[in-house]
Amino acid sequence: MDGDRTRIATPSPLRRRLRLRAMALFASLAALFGVGQSWAQDYAFGWDPRSGDAWVDTWLGDINRYGGRYREPFVDEMVRNYGAPRDLVNDLLGSRRWAPGDVYYACALAQVLGRPCRYVVDEWERSHGEGWGVVAQRMGMKPGSPEFHRLKRGFVPTYDRWGRPITIDSELRRDFPNRPTVKSQRPPASARVGQGRGPAKAQPPGKAKGQGKD
Repeated sequence: MDGDRTRIATPSPLRRRLRLRAMALFASLAALFGVGQSWAQDYAFGWDPRSGDAWVDTWLGDINRYGGRYREPFVDEMVRNYGAPRDLVNDLLGSRRWAPGDVYYACALAQVLGRPCRYVVDEWERSHGEGWGVVAQRMGMKPGSPEFHRLKRGFVPTYDRWGRPITIDSELRRDFPNRPTVKSQRPPASARVGQGRGPAKAQPPGKAKGQGKD
């Protein structure tokens, strides 16, 4: 009788292992495709930028995806072109669990306002519940102002350096007349260079279209 019980019980650990493996596989697939949980839960402040501009919010979300996947090029961009201390950027992305979009916006806002990036970081950590629009306005930058336009315009050269396509809105059309706008269904082939391939060298000015005599 005891032997019969042993024979009946022995498959149970195997079934448990198989079940655990199946659950682990499902969890991995769910994380990959964003099923069942929000990727924003990994960020210390969640993800709700509220800059006051829908175009800005959209591309900050895209920066989250890029910065999460290609951390080193993202950090290099913040250090070389926005004057952010490398140790600060790494700390924000690491132990402080900031969203890359928030890191970018803090450093871009600091550059436009002539403030240290650490100053804006401290302001956001104190007042992130109000959203970037309120925080920026309190520091002197209102949506629609020349300073805000400079900040928006800065997205484009950053994306060029990353080799990542970006579409502009009507407010940026005068600055970048040959760029695809948000109404375009698909960017031109030249703008798709590097899409889905990680960081790529940005093409020199004037080389995006019509290289050579053609």
